[in-house]
Amino acid sequence: MAPSRIDPRAVVSPEAKLGDDVTVGPFAVIEPGVVVGAGTRIEAYAYLCRGTVLGRDNAVHMGAVLGHEPQDRAYRGAPTGLIVGDRNIFREGCYVHRGTAEGSQTTIGDDCFLMTNSHVAHNCDLGDGVILATGAVLGGHVQVGARAFLSGNCVVHQHVRVGRLALIQGGSRMSCDVPPFAITNDLNRVRGLNSTGLERAGFDPAAIAGLRRLYRALFAERRNLRLARERFLRDESERGGPSPEALEVLEFIASSQRGICSAAPRRRARPPEGGED
Repeated sequence: MAPSRIDPRAVVSPEAKLGDDVTVGPFAVIEPGVVVGAGTRIEAYAYLCRGTVLGRDNAVHMGAVLGHEPQDRAYRGAPTGLIVGDRNIFREGCYVHRGTAEGSQTTIGDDCFLMTNSHVAHNCDLGDGVILATGAVLGGHVQVGARAFLSGNCVVHQHVRVGRLALIQGGSRMSCDVPPFAITNDLNRVRGLNSTGLERAGFDPAAIAGLRRLYRALFAERRNLRLARERFLRDESERGGPSPEALEVLEFIASSQRGICSAAPRRRARPPEGGED
């Protein structure tokens, strides 16, 4: 492997550990105790704070800050961490904070893409392949499942869970759990099934059809989720039982501590022009 290439204007602590073929741009800062995996590229003015561990082949763009102290009044300077997997991209002005409680950490899997000015707060847990578009913001302790997509300027409340392959549309606010494979928007509203995302992820048509039946049963209109679940399971038993993907959604809903995003209320029909006498 090639040796690391460090711009002479960068500030790299001798107590940091850099793997082979790491590139560090001008005016980047790498604090003591940081670990940077092989093949990683650190651009100009990026800042990697103590407690940060990066895997291989990551890209940290200009002005990104990884592993700084959490924005949490409960933080008292205890040693905490940020653990990042392989092949992630952190674009300009992206901020990811380390954990709050002693020994805790924020974790990011492999192949994630965090766009400009996105923010991941303390103790979040991002699965593989997560995308945060420009301006997306995660509060503390948010869990995001694999290959979820959070569009621009989304806001996710602390302790919320976002299921895998869910899609949150731009400008949305989520304070309830977002079920796997859902499209959500507005304030905690389920708009349907992320069928395009499922197709791109290689789900077979039968699995997608089963999830579509589930989403119609649970979210086509506002109804009691427990009763809707029981009815769905009765109907699916005649088809040989629910698919593993449908069971994943149902188990996610059953384990929710914050409540689940709900169906949008039906719009009332507009009265005739001129109203009624």
